[in-house]
Amino acid sequence: MHKVAQAIETRCDVPFLHIADATGRAITAKGQNRVALLGTRYTMEQDFYRGRLQQQFAIDTLIPEAEDRERINQIIFDELCLGVFSEHSRDYYLQVIELLAEQGAEGVIFGCTEIGLLVPEESSPLPVFDTAAIHAADAVEFMLS
Repeated sequence: MHKVAQAIETRCDVPFLHIADATGRAITAKGQNRVALLGTRYTMEQDFYRGRLQQQFAIDTLIPEAEDRERINQIIFDELCLGVFSEHSRDYYLQVIELLAEQGAEGVIFGCTEIGLLVPEESSPLPVFDTAAIHAADAVEFMLS
């Protein structure tokens, strides 16, 4: 849905709370401007997330190498979506996060709800931006304002 957000916003009077905007505000609030993005291959490779973070918030987004993106995607669909949370896959994600930290990432976006179930925030070598939690909090704040 967020890939076609602009079309929805122009045709609808209901406010659209874009997940990348909520995430961008959370990243900016932490004083960061270069983060890693993990999610499905589609989320990591398409521009609807990374492009919006760059255009709206001047946040650079690093993604894993192609082979790692493929493996991350496979773990999401073949394991996490089926309720399988293995130590081997957790270790793999942590290695990828560590590599992205070495490339200059200051934080990591968990752009898929299941990643936070596999990798607890306290085990991540980088501060975590869990988009599901951030987006939900943004919606609550919007409704209460």
